[in-house]
Amino acid sequence: MGTALRPPSSAIATAPSGPPWIWPRAAYIHIPFCAHKCGYCDFASLAGADDQADRYLDALEAEIAMSLDGPQPVDTIFVGGGTPTRLEARQLERLVAILGRWFLLTPGGEWTFEANPGTLDEEKADVLARAGVNRISLGAQSFQPDLLRVLERNHGPDEVARALALVKPRFPRWSLDLIFGVPGSTLEQCERDIAGALEFGPSHLSCYGLVYEKGTSLWKQWQAGQVVAVEEDVERAMYELVIDRLAAAGLGMYEISNYARPGDESRHNLVYWANDAYFGFGLGAARYVEGTRSVNTRDLPAYLRRIEAGQPPGGPSETLDAPGRARETAMLMLRRTILGIDRADYLSRTGYSLDEIGGEAVTRFAREGLLEDDGRRVRLTREGRFLADRVLCEFV
Repeated sequence: MGTALRPPSSAIATAPSGPPWIWPRAAYIHIPFCAHKCGYCDFASLAGADDQADRYLDALEAEIAMSLDGPQPVDTIFVGGGTPTRLEARQLERLVAILGRWFLLTPGGEWTFEANPGTLDEEKADVLARAGVNRISLGAQSFQPDLLRVLERNHGPDEVARALALVKPRFPRWSLDLIFGVPGSTLEQCERDIAGALEFGPSHLSCYGLVYEKGTSLWKQWQAGQVVAVEEDVERAMYELVIDRLAAAGLGMYEISNYARPGDESRHNLVYWANDAYFGFGLGAARYVEGTRSVNTRDLPAYLRRIEAGQPPGGPSETLDAPGRARETAMLMLRRTILGIDRADYLSRTGYSLDEIGGEAVTRFAREGLLEDDGRRVRLTREGRFLADRVLCEFV
């Protein structure tokens, strides 16, 4: 294990002044290790590399140290993967110590860890709770054994209950992830999954329609005719069922795939949907700082070699011009199904009026019943949520 890299003793770094869409108040940290690479997963994750975990933590800390002048005050920290809880307890302890040195969570801030039901145990949960982690995002995906097999998940439905027995006493906030539209699934199975999730009394649920990401194992099976996608009308019925059942349970839809009780929305993810700036560190991690969006390499050996040589992790970057950023901001803000786009807020953030950037599209989609526009705020209608991709693409 390498020597800990400590921030400069001058305490908090002097960050460029400016609003949150210029300088980050949020940090994403990526842990790529998994027990098994799920068939649908397109994230920067890999199985069979656990022996690289200590070396990876060395590199992660070095990347942070070479990128920041000192500890950064942030409102949210999100540790995702991969499977962060795949790390051993001692490695988790080191990880949270690194993050605690470099990111100073403001009072009332949100610190989320993703967890897999099959990898969270009492020792790991205690490590996270002691460090100040206050939100857990648990990847349940389904409560149907046959659907978990199709998704190549390596946990069973009963492990969700076991994991939540560890989570609930230790963490004030937690969320479950579900996936609908799995090949071979039915509307009845979707209803059982929703009911199974609601039995635990969550204050937040993420419910995603399955996407066949090009290059994944599931995409290859689909292309070869080995699995058959759910019919579009059935998938729509599943989405409607999710929206209505969760609303009846008090979980309002605040983003296209996310539902929460008032006040329990994911503050970190709201940063993305407002197009605010954020730090990102680790394999394949994205960041958005001072108007430039960049992504680290997804090649683990290359990431380790570059960082160990004192070089940046590499990967593509892009700096949009002002109109391009304004269009992107409109697209992201429209994902927020309750907030949508407030015209005054949009103007203050981008320097452009919404009507200047997308007035023709707003008028057309409002006429088609996909957007509602009350003069102050523009947002997706219920029908617009089902055709969101069509609407959002118009702005980019």
